[in-house]
Amino acid sequence: MKQDIFRKKTLDNINKEVAAGLDDGHGYSMHKTLNVRDLTYMGIAAIVGAGIFSTIGKASFDGGPGIILLFLFISVACGFSAICYAEFASMVPISGSAYTYSYVAFGEIIAWIIGWDLLMEYAIGNIAVAISWSSYFTSLVNSLRIDTISIGSWHWAVNFHPHIPEYLATDYWTAKDQASEAAKLAWTNAPTFGAYKFICNLPAFLITVIITWIIYIGIKESRRTTNIMVILKIAIILLVMIAGCFYVHTENWTPFLPNGIGGVLAGTSAVFFSYIGFDAISTTAEECKNPQKDLPRAMFYSLIICTIIYVLITLVLTGMTSYKNLDVGDPMAHVFQLMNSRWTDWIAGVISISAVIATASVLLVFQLGQPRIWMSMSRDGLLPPVFAKIHQKYKTPSFSTILTGLIVGIPALFLNLSVVVDLTSVGTLFAFVLVCGGILKLQNDENRLQSKFKTPYINGQWITPGLLILTIALTFAFNYEGLQHFFVFYDRVGPFVHINVSEKIPMIGFGLVFLVTAMYAYIHKYSLIPVLGFLSCSYLLCESGATNWGRFIIWLLAGLLVYFIYGYKNSRIGLQAMKS
Repeated sequence: MKQDIFRKKTLDNINKEVAAGLDDGHGYSMHKTLNVRDLTYMGIAAIVGAGIFSTIGKASFDGGPGIILLFLFISVACGFSAICYAEFASMVPISGSAYTYSYVAFGEIIAWIIGWDLLMEYAIGNIAVAISWSSYFTSLVNSLRIDTISIGSWHWAVNFHPHIPEYLATDYWTAKDQASEAAKLAWTNAPTFGAYKFICNLPAFLITVIITWIIYIGIKESRRTTNIMVILKIAIILLVMIAGCFYVHTENWTPFLPNGIGGVLAGTSAVFFSYIGFDAISTTAEECKNPQKDLPRAMFYSLIICTIIYVLITLVLTGMTSYKNLDVGDPMAHVFQLMNSRWTDWIAGVISISAVIATASVLLVFQLGQPRIWMSMSRDGLLPPVFAKIHQKYKTPSFSTILTGLIVGIPALFLNLSVVVDLTSVGTLFAFVLVCGGILKLQNDENRLQSKFKTPYINGQWITPGLLILTIALTFAFNYEGLQHFFVFYDRVGPFVHINVSEKIPMIGFGLVFLVTAMYAYIHKYSLIPVLGFLSCSYLLCESGATNWGRFIIWLLAGLLVYFIYGYKNSRIGLQAMKS
């Protein structure tokens, strides 16, 4: 059993499949139309979207102007991961992203786990983007005095304040912000069924339907739509940065770290959620003209461009107003509204319109990725054959695309934004950790030579243990008080030693991972870049919170149940092994 569940796909078999032509078993395969420019646009479309138009506000509120340090740190962590992704993309020129890469490096059971994880990552991420898009759309519609549209979920409207019905007849709402008014509007206009209010996010569902239709009818249509949206999005962001520079007051950048490093790290989930775009473009390998060359280049281009954009726009936002004013759903429009002039009101309106269009581009790229992962898993026999079905005319995975639309659109009617953003970050980080680990696993494999792009080799034999020692020393030097609280607690008599393990499991886990990685790096002379990617993403994974880990583990357990009921018995590799 142990050997069977770790059976691998060899690069020789993958290359034979590519040479023979990849189809759905009925002779239908996908169009190869994407070049490096299209892929770069897709990466930018996915990375610069919901993050810069919405979640950047909450992250800035938590971390202050110093949130740019988190953007830089995460971009470096993503950079290490992107290098590993690029090598795999060059080595394995088929759809599937981290799922297929893990199949080559670790074997079937790990591939299934990451494939199942990616299904959650893309589905939950798409739900978050749909909800974010709906917020901008509703705000825009309401600003035009068309106030018959109400959005929100039951969870959001009811929990915004536990006594909403009691406050409807009072002046409580006049002292609250726009989100409160939106909750009131949703509650008031919602249809009633007996004693229950039916509150749903209809715009989020409708945009999902529209995007699903675009993806369904072809990759060329998806490419054109994405390119137009990205050009518009970048133009608006440049407008905001240039116009905002005239309203920047440098005193707003002080204090730079109002809530310390802890405040900066509080935005990890929201910020990392914005950086998963280069993972999405790796799923389009079979629709690229030259995937082994263009995918790595597009990943690096999009990551560099987006990091620069995020840092600059954060400096402008936190310079225009105090970070305390940025805990809103539409920070870019909000800061110009605070300037209170005709010119800035006009810019705020332009931002609202562009956000509606630009955020849709994120949804398009994410929706594009998930069906292709399902398609790859189906080809390998881990999912039923219908998931790999290619449309005869449009050359897209038709069944998987429609199913993706339903899985995203229906929950978007009811779910809450913050929950789905945090859960997506856990899934993304898990994928990045496995991809970096996969490169380490294949480091001494002769098949690695087949890759046209190779991760630059820097011997981490001494550097990795040195980083471990340095990290321990810096922790004692700069966080001695925190370490005291870790081990020492006080009562009325005096201090006593007690290890509060339940609250410290994530960091204890990371410490053990760092120690083991340092030992293996010393023994096997691991390449430094994938080691740094593995460690940085592991650290961010430990910062994701116990609640998100609990939900994530439940999802993985459900996936393992599906695997052993269906995937294990129907795996193509397993069946081939039985025949041989």
